[in-house]
Amino acid sequence: MIQITARLPETLVEALDAAARELNRSRADLVRQAIERYLENFDDLTVALKRLRDPTDPALDWDDVRQRIAEQYRDAYAAAPDGGEELAGWSEEGSWPEI
Repeated sequence: MIQITARLPETLVEALDAAARELNRSRADLVRQAIERYLENFDDLTVALKRLRDPTDPALDWDDVRQRIAEQYRDAYAAAPDGGEELAGWSEEGSWPEI
């Protein structure tokens, strides 16, 4: 593994140390994990931006998406209206929203 050095504001180091104590982990573990998560998110955002900029990629209408999801849930619920043992008693607690 390669070692790097970074300058951080004192308040950030204090917060890092507090989190490390709470989690019983080292500073290095937390910094490494934070960087890994940041880069994963960066990769996801890069893909999303490329798709947004792609003129051949169709844009989705949010109302249409919500409607299709609601229809899928209604169809699945109609196929097993009692929801099985796992959802026993919950059908009286909710209702389908009107979209």
